[in-house]
Amino acid sequence: MTPLTSGGTSNIVPHLNGADLGLLWIIPFAGVLLSIALLPLTAPKFWHHHYGKIAIAWALAFFVPFVFTFGPAIAGYEFLHTLLLEYLPFITLLFALFTVAGGVGITGRLVGTPVVNTGLLLFGTLIASITGTTGACMLLIGPVLKANRWRRKKAHVVIFFIFLVGNIGGSLTPLGDPPLFLGFLKGVDFFWTLQNILPETLVSAGILLTLFFAMDTWYYKHDKGKEPPHDGESFGIEGGVNLLLLVGVVGAVLLSGLWDGGIAFILHGVDVDLAGLTRDVLLLVLAGLSLWLTPVKSRLHHGFSWAPIVEVAKLFAGIFATIIPAIAVLRAGTSGALAPLVRLVSTPDGQPVDAMYFWLTGLLSSFLDNAPTYLVFFNLAGGDPVQLMTDYATTLAAISAGAVFMGANTYIGNAPNFMVKAIAEERGVKMPGFFGYMLWSGAILGPLFILLTLLFFR
Repeated sequence: MTPLTSGGTSNIVPHLNGADLGLLWIIPFAGVLLSIALLPLTAPKFWHHHYGKIAIAWALAFFVPFVFTFGPAIAGYEFLHTLLLEYLPFITLLFALFTVAGGVGITGRLVGTPVVNTGLLLFGTLIASITGTTGACMLLIGPVLKANRWRRKKAHVVIFFIFLVGNIGGSLTPLGDPPLFLGFLKGVDFFWTLQNILPETLVSAGILLTLFFAMDTWYYKHDKGKEPPHDGESFGIEGGVNLLLLVGVVGAVLLSGLWDGGIAFILHGVDVDLAGLTRDVLLLVLAGLSLWLTPVKSRLHHGFSWAPIVEVAKLFAGIFATIIPAIAVLRAGTSGALAPLVRLVSTPDGQPVDAMYFWLTGLLSSFLDNAPTYLVFFNLAGGDPVQLMTDYATTLAAISAGAVFMGANTYIGNAPNFMVKAIAEERGVKMPGFFGYMLWSGAILGPLFILLTLLFFR
């Protein structure tokens, strides 16, 4: 690797131009999504034993023809860029949060009544903008599942947990969700989202919590499972040191956005900056401290397992690899194969259409990585943070809300979604499949997002 100061340049290899790509290049990405959606239903045993190989096969189905078509230089750059700047930071943060939050256990009798469940979802929604949606999910999914382990019908609890704690709750600060953090790095004020998206968040959370309470009350009254007797265990928290380590994780992420190390290392044209490297090393150190300070017996007692993070790491490796052409086509704007979609966000005289920014950012974020999708539409809206925070504040609010809220539309729309699903299934909850979950999100979130459009983004 070649060291580079902040005044240097890394443009030493040709980059991929999304305008040169047709929609056929997106077939491997569609193949990964369909595999995740269909194979667990049609061939569950085969999928369980070979999902990692299937993800790699789809990645190769993209990269092999990509190398022969565009050459090893461009292919090497795109591979390293995705690996070093996107996948490894993504999985490192997820691993750290999974390990640290997984070391916290709640003891005592916590029974999943409608009041308790609604309270847990409310608490998770409130802290998601502080700890991040992933941190809040990893901290609370264990207690939620433990409280409801005696319930026969409980998949709806996990689904609403994903809606609220895994997505909508992270909309108020740059710490809450990666798209907002990218906006912060581009110059959006730290408290701008709190000041401008709070009404949308309150309406969304209020409606969903009310609907959940009503639905959970109905299930609770018709549930044939019997409420468990008191086990005599006093209420408390085990592994409390992990709460301090969780603060350290949040601090490491925030540090990487605020600190400009001024030094980067170039590897085949990819700038790996010192701030990002420092963040990832700190995250691994914090995860190691969690493993060292938390007794293994305590983790096992609270149902901790490495299987969910392994599944996420393998499947998202395939997703991150095959998503390269989809993001490139989107970034090409009106010059790319998705130009008809891109043109929908502006009127003929160039004025932004807030409703279309909300829906297109959101729907694409449901299947693509919501962070780069946010960035694409941020730039389409002008890319000037000062102007977007003032003259076009409603447009920036639409982009931000779309990227964060609609991540709840699918299991792959946001990082915590699939992990929460995997943890729930690991602990015996029968979750709906990929399309089954989309039926839930379509029926519940679809009308909610239409209401938000009418209230805020017309």
